[in-house]
Amino acid sequence: MSIILFNQSRSIIGSYIESSALEKMDEYGSFVDMALLQIYDLSSLVYNNDVTKKWNFALSSPTLSEGEKMLANISLSMLLTQATSNYSSVSSVTIYRQEEGIWIGADNQVVEDRRFLQEEWYKEFIRHSNHWVPAHNDRVETKGLKPYEVVSLLFPIGTFEPSLAKNVMKVNVRADFLLEPLTRIHLGKSGTIFLLDENGRPMLSQAEYNASYPQVKEEVDKILSGSSKQGVTHLKDAKGEAYIMVYKRLGLTKWLLTGFVSERDLYANLYQLRNSIILFSTLLMIAAIVLATWISYGITKPLSSLVSAMRFVQKGDFAHAESLIPPERMVRNEVDYATATFRNMVRQLRQHIKTEFESKLLRQQAEYKALLMQINPHFLFNTLELLSSLAIQGRTEHTVTVIQSLGKMMRFSLRISDDLIPLEEELKYVKHYISILEIRFGDRLEITMEEDGDLEHLEMVKFILQPLIENAVKYSFVVQVEAKVAIRVRQEADRVYLSVTDNGVGMPIELIEELNTKSVRQQLDQILQSKSRQIGLRNVLARCHLYYGALFTFSVSSESGQGTVIELVIPAQRRNQDVSSIDRG
Repeated sequence: MSIILFNQSRSIIGSYIESSALEKMDEYGSFVDMALLQIYDLSSLVYNNDVTKKWNFALSSPTLSEGEKMLANISLSMLLTQATSNYSSVSSVTIYRQEEGIWIGADNQVVEDRRFLQEEWYKEFIRHSNHWVPAHNDRVETKGLKPYEVVSLLFPIGTFEPSLAKNVMKVNVRADFLLEPLTRIHLGKSGTIFLLDENGRPMLSQAEYNASYPQVKEEVDKILSGSSKQGVTHLKDAKGEAYIMVYKRLGLTKWLLTGFVSERDLYANLYQLRNSIILFSTLLMIAAIVLATWISYGITKPLSSLVSAMRFVQKGDFAHAESLIPPERMVRNEVDYATATFRNMVRQLRQHIKTEFESKLLRQQAEYKALLMQINPHFLFNTLELLSSLAIQGRTEHTVTVIQSLGKMMRFSLRISDDLIPLEEELKYVKHYISILEIRFGDRLEITMEEDGDLEHLEMVKFILQPLIENAVKYSFVVQVEAKVAIRVRQEADRVYLSVTDNGVGMPIELIEELNTKSVRQQLDQILQSKSRQIGLRNVLARCHLYYGALFTFSVSSESGQGTVIELVIPAQRRNQDVSSIDRG
């Protein structure tokens, strides 16, 4: 409502102000035209007078004496005095003669002073025929008086071509005579109206025009080059602030009256009213929010918390759900009764699920032990096929090496009673596995292992590296002719870093996000139920999470077609040293 009222009021007030400004410009234009008519009349009177012609003849004649020439000068001065007194708008009239370097003014002023030849207004008149001179200081006007500015009309005597003129008539009008009525025309509080000549220069002493915005000067140039006589234009400066520009051409000359004012200044009171309405509306809104908050605290907020708690119960997060259930209050109502009932239901449901989860956990542990008893059937079948191929080829030495390595791996895997083994034994198991891979793939496989730090006497969960190496080799051959796998085991401070790097197909970003976001329970359920090809990595992550808890972290960085780096970080656990249940999370 405030915006609609503001826009309608601004439109009405703007239209009134624009029409009012144009009317005042009409009045001022008539005043200027009257002053200019007097100046033109005076110029015509002096130009066509016999006294002026005789004076020009006398000063140009080489036969006349100096006394006769001085008498002609005095006669011309008397004519100028009489002409000036007949026209109220004219402050003075002066005739300058170039050859003798003299000027003649009213009141018997005949002065030999060649400095006028160097005045800018004189040079501009001779060179460019600029008949009108904007507000400036004149030596004739200000001699012995307090300086003031004048606007002047220059007119040649004896010829109509300024560049050939030997005599120049200068008719002065005090700038204040034209400026004072102009200052009574207002546009808003700070808007100003300027009087410009046909070239867009300010005729009066209005220095602020030169400091105005470039957009105004550009618009003035367009108006002067066009045929429009009056109108209103809306502009915007570089900062986006809106301006209103009103203009009108004068009838007697090509001069232009133009004024501009910012909309913010023009509609200052209207903006203040709008701000008051907005402030009042804001206060009403704050009061409504406070009232709504109070109602929400009493009814809506408990219900909202109850609904949020239900969502977490639906997800199985009972701890978070109980934290959202509103506490019991002294004053009871229907909402408090529903809250208390739901709280009891969550507690009973959580206890029931806990019992069921413990039973399921026992089953999962049995299945987990079964996983540890198995070597990947795919790997075992490939190894048996490799033995068959080696036997057929008669490569007895390689056959014996594969059988020995496979036997040691089988013997190691049958130790299902120990989840935690020495790190050295895990690395030996990996090396047996690597020896089989090297025989199987030959020169197409480049696999390296690097060990850094004090790894002796450290223990870790078994079967961690082998599944990662198997995946690295498998997915490297998907896109590469040669598989390159780098294994690094290092200890830093109280952590052990296990990393496997390959040059394979890369891991999809969706799978990486899934591994980082899914909970341990979800990962374990998926391992026990799924037969997907990513079960090896999930098995490793789930077992590390189950044993080490919050002390275990991992990172996966992968680039499509460039390979994958999987790094596991486990605590540096010494033999006969347990990871406390608290640290495990």
